[in-house]
Amino acid sequence: MLSWAKSVGDAVAEDEVLLEISTDKVDTEIPSPAAGVLQEILVPVGETAQVGTALAIIGSAAGAPAQVVADPVSSGADNVPMTDGATQASPAADANGQSGSLEGSGRGNVSPVVRKLAREANVDLDRVPGTGKNGRITRKDVEAFIASGGQSPAPAAAAPAQPPASPTTPKPTPSSAAPPPPPPPVPAPAATTAPAAASTAPAGEPAPAGQPAPAGDGVEPPEGVPLLAGDRVVALDRLRQRIAKNMILAKTTAAHVWTAVEVDYELVEQIRQKHKADFKAREGFSLTYLPFVARAVVDALAAFPVVNSSIYPDQGKAVYHEARNIGIAIDLNQEGLLVGTVRNADSLRIVGLARNIRAVADRARSGSLEPDDVSGSTFSISNPGPYGSFLTAPIINVPNTAILSTDTVTKRAVVATDTAGNDSIAIRHIGYLGLTWDHRAFDGSTAVLFLQRIKHNLETWDWEQELA
Repeated sequence: MLSWAKSVGDAVAEDEVLLEISTDKVDTEIPSPAAGVLQEILVPVGETAQVGTALAIIGSAAGAPAQVVADPVSSGADNVPMTDGATQASPAADANGQSGSLEGSGRGNVSPVVRKLAREANVDLDRVPGTGKNGRITRKDVEAFIASGGQSPAPAAAAPAQPPASPTTPKPTPSSAAPPPPPPPVPAPAATTAPAAASTAPAGEPAPAGQPAPAGDGVEPPEGVPLLAGDRVVALDRLRQRIAKNMILAKTTAAHVWTAVEVDYELVEQIRQKHKADFKAREGFSLTYLPFVARAVVDALAAFPVVNSSIYPDQGKAVYHEARNIGIAIDLNQEGLLVGTVRNADSLRIVGLARNIRAVADRARSGSLEPDDVSGSTFSISNPGPYGSFLTAPIINVPNTAILSTDTVTKRAVVATDTAGNDSIAIRHIGYLGLTWDHRAFDGSTAVLFLQRIKHNLETWDWEQELA
């Protein structure tokens, strides 16, 4: 329990922020499931509540108490049952990103239940007038907006319409649907041609700078640890403690092995250069290598289902996942990381993957993640390449059995063979893909063949057709 927004005896409105919690996946505010008076706080700040524990009691106007109950799955009152006069409100999952509040308005500070309602109704929250505190958008505001047919009061001075910060996520098709067929291979580019150099870092972003050392906060030194002159002791925040716990669990559970292949990105680079200006003008963000890699990975997971699995050797079982949900490691501005999930990635092509990856990253960095955003991944991708990495061996996101690292793509002189079998020295865009895999789940031959499938896809697919 991080904080209570109300004290005992305070009146609370339905959907008004009541408390803030931290779970293993998301730090989030929880709205009140009902209107009434806060009669009792059962879990004080700083304590941890088990699933199903009553957190508070809200007295309704009729005098019947309503319990706020800790639930690990849903993120608002929409999905919780009503039983014996008690209303159960559930915390969302955990992510410690930057504040999503927008200066001067309540647009960024929207509860998960309101955000979910808006997304399901395809409502742009920027168009919804908020009637809550500091302009906060409530559930009733969204419902009224929907009932009015999407009409909002005209502003005093009309401003040009702005696109939403995150592109609309395409509605995924059921996971049982057949994935789009792989595009046919095309001839390799002529060895004598090379496109203009492209930055491997996201466009418009400065090169990563060194992170200053945190200032000391009067924390007692670790027990038995001698300090040197000038040392400062700081307390680890909740996110860093969770990362430390999860990394140790992964390293001591999975049998980590690392394998890498070299990839010629020349075809991808040519198509990326051709379409990047139009793509950015249309979508509002840059076309990077990551969605191309993700698309190639989705096909490889279908060919090697053992890689798209979870393993439970203590029970003598493994789970082969039909869904191909791609986890994307997201850096939170050097203050931690988490894995966001792109669900049903097999139903998406390049543009859809790019939009979904961008959307979940934006939600992570604005602190507006929901439980589905940080759960259910079946395979993960880490993308340190924009920071200039050469080779990376990431830690597996258990219970996944593998994680792929995409490192920097640079121009290099290589031996290129044309269709007639003639060799020449050519300048190509070359990068490495590294796979950390769990030897308990499969063996080295599978890991290498899986990587070779991704490499083949990136080097031979008709990416022009993918972007058509």
